[in-house]
Amino acid sequence: MASEAQPLQAKAVSGFVPDEPNLYAKLTGRELLQFVGDLYNIEPAQIIRRAEELLRMFDLTAAADDTTDSYSHGMKQKASIAAALVHDPKIFILDEPTVGLDPKSARLIKDILRQMAERGAAVMLSTHILEIAEHMCDRIGIISGGKLVAHGTMKELRKGGDGRESLEDIFLSLTGGTEYAEIAEVLK
Repeated sequence: MASEAQPLQAKAVSGFVPDEPNLYAKLTGRELLQFVGDLYNIEPAQIIRRAEELLRMFDLTAAADDTTDSYSHGMKQKASIAAALVHDPKIFILDEPTVGLDPKSARLIKDILRQMAERGAAVMLSTHILEIAEHMCDRIGIISGGKLVAHGTMKELRKGGDGRESLEDIFLSLTGGTEYAEIAEVLK
């Protein structure tokens, strides 16, 4: 398996989507996907087929020949995710993947991530939207002050409570955020 001793092999099986899309502004959406496919040494015919499939899936076909600097934030986010998927990564790391997306596109991303996980890919997701983590993730890590304060399945994280707590409730109880709930109660 790829490791820090084999960085090229590790990168070859990984996909990464940052929280802010960072695209080559003067490339079109189609050129971006073809460029990324070339970086991963994918056969040209397969790149074309995969690029068209991803452009269609992310509803970017109409803008495929426009430069990415003309894309809206949501379109850039979708193009960034599509580029990270061109080579069908076995490890997929995403930071706030649904930010700036409309509900339909956000659902598509969630469905894609679930399908990847079901096929055996390792999907790691960083998000402040706790409902996404609660409903999508098999395992959850809670970070506070730069430290991992809890991790496990939702069932494991609920232990010690009444078993019905939401991830938001668990997060607030672990990170000292319950005072905000008390303030909101006073403001009613």
